Amino acid sequence: MLQYLVNLYIGKGVFNSGLQKVKKKGQMGEEFEDTFEVSAPQMKIAGYLEAAGAGLLFLSFLGKTFTRLGTLLISIVLGTAVFKHLKAGHGFEGSKGAASLLGLSLVSFFETFRK
Repeated sequence: MLQYLVNLYIGKGVFNSGLQKVKKKGQMGEEFEDTFEVSAPQMKIAGYLEAAGAGLLFLSFLGKTFTRLGTLLISIVLGTAVFKHLKAGHGFEGSKGAASLLGLSLVSFFETFRK
């Protein structure tokens, strides 16, 4: 039961950020795109991956496969976000939000293999 609540928490946070990227058509602002060296189409793809991963996490009560696929999609995007924050010189404080969600999603992923 706790795992499903964690999946819902991760899914809610990631779904909202994914929708923002999709609604803005990948345009997050010139400063954002210059700082992180991300183009608008790349940002839009990241938004779709986040939204799809969150949707799969919302369906995680149906089976472990949904959790595994959802956390895999989310981990790709959040891992890239953490890397981009660190590369931009923001340090741990700048990447804290993405890193915490990434950590929770990885714990949820590995929990599916526990018997």
